[in-house]
Amino acid sequence: MTQDDSHTAMQENPQSMADEASQLPAHEGFRQKTGEDPQPMMQGNPQLLAKIEHALPRLVTMLQEERGEAPIVSDNSQGQWDVFRALVNVRPPAPASAEFLSLQDAFLQDLLAYRGIVTLGDLADAERVDAEGVAVEKAGAEKAISERAATDGAAANGPHGVYLWRGDITRLATDCIVNAANSQMLGCFVPGHHCIDNAIHTFAGVQLRLECARLMKAQGYPEPTGMAKMTGAFNLPSRFIAHTVGPIANGRASAIDAALLANCYTACLEAAADAGCSSIAFCCISTGVFGFPQREAAKIAVNTVADWRARTGASLAVVFNVFHETDEALYRELLR
Repeated sequence: MTQDDSHTAMQENPQSMADEASQLPAHEGFRQKTGEDPQPMMQGNPQLLAKIEHALPRLVTMLQEERGEAPIVSDNSQGQWDVFRALVNVRPPAPASAEFLSLQDAFLQDLLAYRGIVTLGDLADAERVDAEGVAVEKAGAEKAISERAATDGAAANGPHGVYLWRGDITRLATDCIVNAANSQMLGCFVPGHHCIDNAIHTFAGVQLRLECARLMKAQGYPEPTGMAKMTGAFNLPSRFIAHTVGPIANGRASAIDAALLANCYTACLEAAADAGCSSIAFCCISTGVFGFPQREAAKIAVNTVADWRARTGASLAVVFNVFHETDEALYRELLR
């Protein structure tokens, strides 16, 4: 599937895609995993969980009615969550009613509070403990690891360091997070797909796709590779999202691919700095379905950030956010 095929498929047969997603097996219960966390979500406030589970059926019903479908709501929270996510994933970029937005925003904020927000302070605390050789388990059941960069002999000091963290980027309260987008810049339309683009749009709310659509309509052409566009973050704990389209390497990165990937990091750093951000969290751009080799991508990411910081003298704090243990090991090695 190319980077734009998912949108085309949604336009051709949105009903079949939503139905397929609603039948996906739930590998973990809603109470343990409602996001992209690599490990089960921590147990939150029972009263807050009750609010979350109470809001889901109404949200699903409103989305189904918006599509002209008879409301069919699962009798369990995991099923309701799967259908909710599928329906917002395939929903076109269109205004939503004030009633829906009010309910959706309250739901997503409650869900965020239940899952737990992770701050730079949490990462700094993890770093101080880790430096003493003590195993760190921070932010619920996630493993939070941060390291200061010592690249080109320049150590990052104080709160404006460079951090490595394995976890869910939609929980990070940095000023800006980076989304690995496709050239349409409208988010992932594949129901329940566990890519970063899908997760960010799901947890930000339907407003994000509409804002992206307005930006792309004004631009009038697909987003080029290696650029960055800033939007609001809506229901995420960050203030902004920097959307960037990485190169499609398909397992073998050319010199042009490498240059374009470096451009992605530089463009996001510049956009965040221009927006007045004091911190930014990067996902692993292009290493998913776009097939950029992980080790080479990590080297480009670390070197590009270090070069930019040295060249500009900016105090922008940078988090390298990874999802897989393989990426974590690569970045730990490179940041030593």
